[in-house]
Amino acid sequence: MKKMILKATLAALIVQATFFSQVSAQNKTESLYDYKAAFAPGFYTQNGNPYRSASGKPGHQYWQNAANYDIKVSLNDQTHEVKGTVKISYTNNSPDVLDFIWLQLEQNLFHPNSIGQAVVPLTNSRYGDAGDDFAGGYQISNVLDAAGKDLQNKIHDTRMRIDLPSPLAANGGKTTFSIDFSYTVPKHGADRTGILTTSNGDIYSIAQWYPKVSVYDDISGWNSLPYTGPGEFYLEYGDFNVEITAPANHIVVMGGELLNPQEVWTKEQLDRYNKAKSSDQTVIIRAQEEVTNSNSRPNKSTLTWKYKLSNSRDVAWASSKAFIIDAAQINLPSGKKSLAMSAYPKESNGGNAWERSTEYTKASVEYYSKKWMEYPYPVAINVASNVGGMEYPAIVFCGSKAKAGSLWGVTDHEFGHIWFPMIVGSNERLYAWMDEGFTTFINDLSTEAFNKGEYHRKMGNANAMAMSLMNPLLEPIYSSPQGMKERNIGYLAYYKPGFALRILRDEVLGAERFDAAFRKYVDYWAYKHPTPHDFFRVIENETGENLNWFWRSWIINNWALDQAIDDVSYVELDPAKGAIISLSNLQKMPMPVVIEATTASGKKIRHKLPVEVWERNSTWKFVLKSTEKLTNVIIDPDQVYPDINPENNVWISK
Repeated sequence: MKKMILKATLAALIVQATFFSQVSAQNKTESLYDYKAAFAPGFYTQNGNPYRSASGKPGHQYWQNAANYDIKVSLNDQTHEVKGTVKISYTNNSPDVLDFIWLQLEQNLFHPNSIGQAVVPLTNSRYGDAGDDFAGGYQISNVLDAAGKDLQNKIHDTRMRIDLPSPLAANGGKTTFSIDFSYTVPKHGADRTGILTTSNGDIYSIAQWYPKVSVYDDISGWNSLPYTGPGEFYLEYGDFNVEITAPANHIVVMGGELLNPQEVWTKEQLDRYNKAKSSDQTVIIRAQEEVTNSNSRPNKSTLTWKYKLSNSRDVAWASSKAFIIDAAQINLPSGKKSLAMSAYPKESNGGNAWERSTEYTKASVEYYSKKWMEYPYPVAINVASNVGGMEYPAIVFCGSKAKAGSLWGVTDHEFGHIWFPMIVGSNERLYAWMDEGFTTFINDLSTEAFNKGEYHRKMGNANAMAMSLMNPLLEPIYSSPQGMKERNIGYLAYYKPGFALRILRDEVLGAERFDAAFRKYVDYWAYKHPTPHDFFRVIENETGENLNWFWRSWIINNWALDQAIDDVSYVELDPAKGAIISLSNLQKMPMPVVIEATTASGKKIRHKLPVEVWERNSTWKFVLKSTEKLTNVIIDPDQVYPDINPENNVWISK
């Protein structure tokens, strides 16, 4: 989902100001640091097992279930209704016999009596409007087994339980069932689905649109938490075959391979479509001036668009008669090709805006494919929407008004999500930071690389960021999105974990070691379901470092950093023999210490202390090799550590 605007309320700012003024006045002897807590053994409370190795890799008996979907739906652009049937083929690879199956009915979030609607505040929320009278949710019927017999079922909010007529065998048992469903598309669907009105027609961004099986795993069994808005998704992998019938004047784009292009494009559009597949330059498939020309669409009442997507956790699509369409090839490291495509209205065209969307999509996907793992899908589609930014396999929805750096940023962020969580299938409902934070981190690297840094902005003073990152009102990153104040989600799911990974990479491990370990994490857990501790273990095992202190400080707890210079003296009172630097760690977070000293002659001397100096100490002294008096000493001269009290980071000779 899109990077959120990081705003704090006035009350939060007042509390922050009070807290940091108290920190500034804190007596240096009143350290809150406890090395026994920061470096305590026993961080991992469970040993490795056959399903999940102690190394962080999937175990030799790792399993996960699978669900294949055959979906046929129609879109009515007069009533805004999606209606159809889903057939689900489910495989139980677990060692457990299953008597029932839980499904997700995410459109029920928009039912007036849903849990999600009940918890929408009276103030503004991106997940709903307490004053909205929209009555959404599914109409469900004909829940049938493969023989056409009724299956006993019960709907609970955004979940459906199907009781099986006979137990589903462990280790490969299979069952098939089908469900008829319909719903009215919400105009504003929790910023993940919706309808954008344009001068040439509505744009339907369709997601959370079909009943889907919940994950059954070795951690929680059935993962059946309700969908209330903040927490995103946790889904099984499988193959999708989808048929979408829409008005013939619509163009339907879905994240997947289009199986019948000759039936749904005009001859000229089909030629352009095929040309784009081998072009590094953007090819216009349907131009702006053609949108209002009836000859730019086949002369029929409806058309059925047929798509497939293999080994995916979800599918989404968009439909409109207002679409301008363009595309270009994506070059993948293996030599394979994919297709970058953009769909947008005339209001989004021009002025360094959506006419560059395909360029951005191509660049983003090519960068991540080289850096982490090759892009797995046949297309990468960017749709201009009233959804500010939302990701799905092979397709994303981005704000129609975005342009220039804003459009690059949201496009790059949403396509970064292909790696987290589309390829690496973590539990977004519980651990938003494992996809939003990881994606924010990789976005920084791709933005540095794009078009010689066209939109790259260097990171600012981390000391100035400390008030946001270490705000005592923040919940820990490890909290679920449902357990975070909505105003804090931008910090805790996106910015803070992204910053944490960057500082782990740049300051603790080094780029080469971290990148290699991060790449291994992607490789080990591609199309699987890692937990946070699986991630922690992979990074530690691959780099050979004990990083328990880091996870405790940044992820598990909301600890703050305050390093201080207590004193500077000289060995045997002789500056020629070196300087003794005395340091303290005053808050709960340990980090490495970077010192820069300036000598009387103007020479700069740098020294970096490893985090281990705090492993059994709250104060530390060391000798800095110098041969003359020092005029000043500073901690963190590059201002890359978010120290909440930078005033005590400086010593100046009297």
